[in-house]
Amino acid sequence: MSLLAPFTKKSKLNATIKQTALARNSAGSTADGLFKAAYLGYADVLHDDPLRAETLYHWGFALLHQAKTKTGDEAPAIYQDAIDRFAFCLLINPEYLGAAINGGVAYMDLARLKKVQPDDKLYELAQKQFEKANAIQAGTASYNLACIYGLRGDKDACLKALENARDKVTLPEADDILNDPDLACVKEQEWFVEFMEMLSKKMAEADLEDKEVVAVTTPSKWVLVERESSGEEIVSD
Repeated sequence: MSLLAPFTKKSKLNATIKQTALARNSAGSTADGLFKAAYLGYADVLHDDPLRAETLYHWGFALLHQAKTKTGDEAPAIYQDAIDRFAFCLLINPEYLGAAINGGVAYMDLARLKKVQPDDKLYELAQKQFEKANAIQAGTASYNLACIYGLRGDKDACLKALENARDKVTLPEADDILNDPDLACVKEQEWFVEFMEMLSKKMAEADLEDKEVVAVTTPSKWVLVERESSGEEIVSD
């Protein structure tokens, strides 16, 4: 940020305040247009302030984790505060990946807390946040989306999201996937079982390839380990 940036932003803010005053003294579509322009002006003043965006993100992150420790009427209000901080962070920096993902997580936690149906607006809002995260960095929230589709029993969308997460290497561990309550509705279905079997096979193949690389690149260490396991005497170099 340049030295002149604060003065430029102050000038923009003053102009936007005047635009708001014009909107208040107007009516109908003219007022709506002026208000909309003013909102864009306020957003422009806030945009690209790294320290403020980061502060809001960490504030929201703290609220999110505090909310997880609460029950009853107190928790929803804290979740909403977290959501508001993440939204404000994204207003300042639309590319803030953590705010997009954790905003979605907060909506999902709030949906679970309120025990709403999978087609409830809270899940829709969570989905939008995860889609925004994927737009910022492909695949980062694909597993989260798979969980939402799984809750809805949407096989095609869930499988596609799981495959995307697999391809982008953003899947959790296999045991975590199998024990995820959001996927309880689909984990007994044939397509899901096949996906997990293929995933396990790929992981086993990858593990074998890693071992082969070790055997090729560090033959002396590999031989020493094999000889040790057979009970033979090891002679160091």
